[in-house]
Amino acid sequence: MYYNRRVRGSTAEVEQAARELRKDMTPAERILWEALRRKTLAGAKFRRQHPAGRYILDFYCPQYKLAIEVDGDSHVGKELHDTIRTEALGAYGVDVLRFRNEEILYDLESVMTRILSTIKYKSTPRR
Repeated sequence: MYYNRRVRGSTAEVEQAARELRKDMTPAERILWEALRRKTLAGAKFRRQHPAGRYILDFYCPQYKLAIEVDGDSHVGKELHDTIRTEALGAYGVDVLRFRNEEILYDLESVMTRILSTIKYKSTPRR
């Protein structure tokens, strides 16, 4: 179900944390950012470390309400938290794609293909 609402309510602490994370990206995040920032995927514009309510999204495209999360070792054992977060964002119509660091580091082409496929799907009119 698609909701035409924005995720709001970020606190000053979340905003500051997002600024800090922009300065300290992981190698996988840097590689993906270099690929996303050129708007080569259907002209989609992505933001990095974007505050969304109480969450910080690794990458976010407001045009398609698409979040991309890069999951490293820090996500191991936190699958329930990630699921809750994905469902909370889904309530605002935000779709979340998750990629492991290794996918980005060793198979960036497949990652970009999956992102582009999602963008194309989200831009296709539905009845």
